[in-house]
Amino acid sequence: MSVTRTRRSAARRRVAATLLLLGAAAYTAWVLEVVLATGLDPVQAYVSELAAADQPLGGLFRATDLVAGLLVLAGAVTALPATERRPWATAGWAALALFGAATAVDSRLPLSCAPTSDPACAARETAGLVPATHTAHALSSSCAMLGALAALVLLTFAARRYDRWPPLARFGPALVLAELAATLWTLASVAAFSAGRGTWALGAGQRLQVLLVALYIALLAVCVARSGPARATEERAPAPQAPGEPAAGRGDR
Repeated sequence: MSVTRTRRSAARRRVAATLLLLGAAAYTAWVLEVVLATGLDPVQAYVSELAAADQPLGGLFRATDLVAGLLVLAGAVTALPATERRPWATAGWAALALFGAATAVDSRLPLSCAPTSDPACAARETAGLVPATHTAHALSSSCAMLGALAALVLLTFAARRYDRWPPLARFGPALVLAELAATLWTLASVAAFSAGRGTWALGAGQRLQVLLVALYIALLAVCVARSGPARATEERAPAPQAPGEPAAGRGDR
């Protein structure tokens, strides 16, 4: 690899890492509810309800979601060329790009109201009297989480398969398992709420879910920043041979 190409590769990795780290930070903007009066119960309410059209701070949270999605998308696209035909890594970055794109789209399709805290909103949603953006928002949110889950699994497998990104190879499996558990909690809570059986701490489960995604992306960013250029194939030095012994792979046929 030429010096120029090496420098370009290193610069690309630094840019990708910076974009991912900033995206992870923006994706955790919902923690501002700790110091801001949102009027929503973080244990019960969807994270998306913070950005609902009728919420006083909805514009702020829609903006941070848009920024987070675009930054992660840009970071994943920037990192893609560095995979050098490694299929698991390529698939993982593509899944992360899907997560970023779907998150950005999600921010443009806000809920019209907050169903977990507004019984009238919940009744309208059950009766199908809310805007179509509710259905579109559910679809884009599902795409975002599917992309995130796929990225977590694929990039963790790539880190272990290709012996790269040691911190991700070490902590990735635990983060993946925790993310799957949080996702199951969230899905069960959504089903319970839709059936009129309460929220089952829906807000807490979903906040854990998105927090774990942000932590994973931040860890990934650190790994990318510290990693060296990937090699398409692993090269090993040939074993020493005894005098007069034929070279490996060149024996008589």
